[in-house]
Amino acid sequence: MANSAIRSGVAFKTFAFLILVCTLDLFSGHIHYTIPEELELGAVVGNIAHDLGMNVPQLSARKLRLTSEAGGQYMKVNLDNGILSIRERIDREHVCGQTSVCTIPFEIILENPLALHRGEVEILDINDNSPTFRDSTIALQMSEAFAPGVRFRLDSAEDPDIGINTIAAYTIGSNEQFNLKTQRTEDGILIAELLLEKPLDRELQSSFRMTLTATDGGIPQRSGTAQILITVVDINDNPPVFDHEIYRGRIRENTLPGTLVMKVKAIDLDEGLNAELTYSFSKLSSARAHELFNLDPHTGEIRTAGELDFEEANSYSLDIQAVDHGLPAIIGHSKVLIAIIDANDNAPEIKLSSTTSNVPENAPPGTLITLINVIDRDSGENGRFRCEMPKNTPFRLRTSSKNYYEVITSGSLDRELVPEYEIPFVAWDLGSPSLSTNKTIQIVITDVNDNAPRFSETSYNVYVMENKAPGTSIFAVTATDPDLDQNSYVSYSFLENPIQDLPASNYLSINSLNGTIYALHSFDYENLKSFQIHVQARDAGVPPLSSSATLNVIILDQNDNPPVIISPSRQKGPAAMEILPQSVGQGYLITKIIAMDADSGQNARLSYHLQRSTDPSLFTLGQNSGELRTARPILESDTTSQTVVILVKDNGQPSLSSTLTIHITALENITERTTESSNFVANPEYFSDLNLYLIVIFGCTSVLFLVIIILLIGIKCKQDRKIIEEYNSPSCCYRVGDSRDTFHSRLAMEETLRYPGSGRVVSVPEAHRYSVCLSPESAKSDFLFLKPCAVPTSQANR
Repeated sequence: MANSAIRSGVAFKTFAFLILVCTLDLFSGHIHYTIPEELELGAVVGNIAHDLGMNVPQLSARKLRLTSEAGGQYMKVNLDNGILSIRERIDREHVCGQTSVCTIPFEIILENPLALHRGEVEILDINDNSPTFRDSTIALQMSEAFAPGVRFRLDSAEDPDIGINTIAAYTIGSNEQFNLKTQRTEDGILIAELLLEKPLDRELQSSFRMTLTATDGGIPQRSGTAQILITVVDINDNPPVFDHEIYRGRIRENTLPGTLVMKVKAIDLDEGLNAELTYSFSKLSSARAHELFNLDPHTGEIRTAGELDFEEANSYSLDIQAVDHGLPAIIGHSKVLIAIIDANDNAPEIKLSSTTSNVPENAPPGTLITLINVIDRDSGENGRFRCEMPKNTPFRLRTSSKNYYEVITSGSLDRELVPEYEIPFVAWDLGSPSLSTNKTIQIVITDVNDNAPRFSETSYNVYVMENKAPGTSIFAVTATDPDLDQNSYVSYSFLENPIQDLPASNYLSINSLNGTIYALHSFDYENLKSFQIHVQARDAGVPPLSSSATLNVIILDQNDNPPVIISPSRQKGPAAMEILPQSVGQGYLITKIIAMDADSGQNARLSYHLQRSTDPSLFTLGQNSGELRTARPILESDTTSQTVVILVKDNGQPSLSSTLTIHITALENITERTTESSNFVANPEYFSDLNLYLIVIFGCTSVLFLVIIILLIGIKCKQDRKIIEEYNSPSCCYRVGDSRDTFHSRLAMEETLRYPGSGRVVSVPEAHRYSVCLSPESAKSDFLFLKPCAVPTSQANR
């Protein structure tokens, strides 16, 4: 006996060891392991890394994890070695009940790239449960009238194990009166019946006691016992008999409680109380069946008592007994099999691999976003389903494997247009009526550096007053970048653009953070009127993107130069000398003051004023022309030597001015004047012969050049007469004053200050206006070309 036990133990250990090897079966893309139940914590199930063909370091790098609830509860993966081990003791009977094949499914998700592997662990049953009887004593009453061959159904033992580990045999102690017969029902339950071998004689023996032993087929073998107590009575010798040995019925799940399932009926050939029957469930019926069904003890009607669920169990087996009222009572048995018809009461279930998915906006079409697992616990058409996503999004569904779908990109993405998508995912089954489930998939578009900074303008005009203090801010440029974070951080700089052969950085500096431009020194309009620079805006993305804008910097004139008097020249000392005949009349031109101003515009527009005179009534000065004339004839009583002080000032704010002192001498006759003039010129203190020759040559050359220009202008005026008429303006105008003022005619014009990029018109008084025409070449140059224009006689005489 001991040797047999040892051999049994060795055989079991060998069997367990072979099972622990965990054979890996690959079928339909599954990883399959097989282990026995009740393994200790930490026991090895298999090597995930080896079975997936991966290196161990890849497990952590790709964030391997188990996703199923059952798999994660009972097993775990060691990312350091890829071993799948037991996390919690597995009781097969608790996990799977009486199902023939017990598996625990699991899913393995890997990232970078995202991948899904499915597997399952099959739990093998071990003989860890002994057969047990609900009652320790089975009481039977037998009539002495029973003939040999009568069978009495005994209460069956229960063993939660399956296969060979469940109940394999019943035995009773050896006796001459009874024997034991066993048989299996359609649902595989082994039933023990006590067979009467010899007639009973109450007078010889009124009761029997024996032990009923139930043994399973496991290794080692386990058993359970119950006591059979038989009481021998007289009379009632016919048991109830049902009209069907097995009743079969069907009913839909979710049927309301109280619904009639079927009606059973038994007949007893006895009479009176021995033929009156009471129906009830036998102890073979499960406790759950007792909760879900009611059996009317008088009519035999079976009705629902609770809510049926096809997903919990698709059928129920009820053992019905009919007990007569005889003494002793006789019991008849029948089997009722109730099939549950599935109803569409489960909507599809949607499980997302992640609640929020991030995808870069430059992701190509076909990029995997997330995995969706859809299941429906119903069966048949009720368990089939369809899935759908909106078609007006850059995403679509792709079937991955059974019940798994992949959300992939189907078009281009642009975070600046749509930064986030909330896509409704709908799954509906094919039942009637159809049930559906909605799930919102949130997809966040992450930024990439695909937008260069943009200036509000491609070109800016910047006006800077000359003489501004160094370090003064003159302008600020701003560029915007619709990207995010560092892709939108903009820095500013100057591009290579020399100004007067020097780098732009010698003149200006720019704040790289906010685009403010500062002058490094003050500008001088007289030296630099305008220049152009290029500003670049560059983001901090990888790779960086940039754009540029042009800045036209225009220097505005400031009245910082006083007028300079160039004629008449001062021969010696601070004053100029002029000689005139004493016989001159009113309006005689004594001299013309010519001055120039380095400024421009109003700052260079000069006016002449007689500031002081020995005799104020003797002289007049043209305010605009600078011509000094006699206001009246010179009288004999007038002093022959006169002194006048001329003030020349510009039109700037504030105005700047210069003065000139002229000493005027009046001679009695022209001879004296000529002699004095000759002496004056011959005097080496005032002039040299070489200077005189140079002046004569220069004057002749100037006259010749002026004649040539006048001839060319006349020819050009005739050739362009038709072109000028198209502008609806006179082609030539010419206006003169008095004949004695031909050389010193009063000239004034409407002039336009030609600052680059801007203009301003200054009107000259009507009394000193010439009529002139702008040449077409003026529009092509910064110079103003004037052409004399012909004016009607009425206008010329005005």
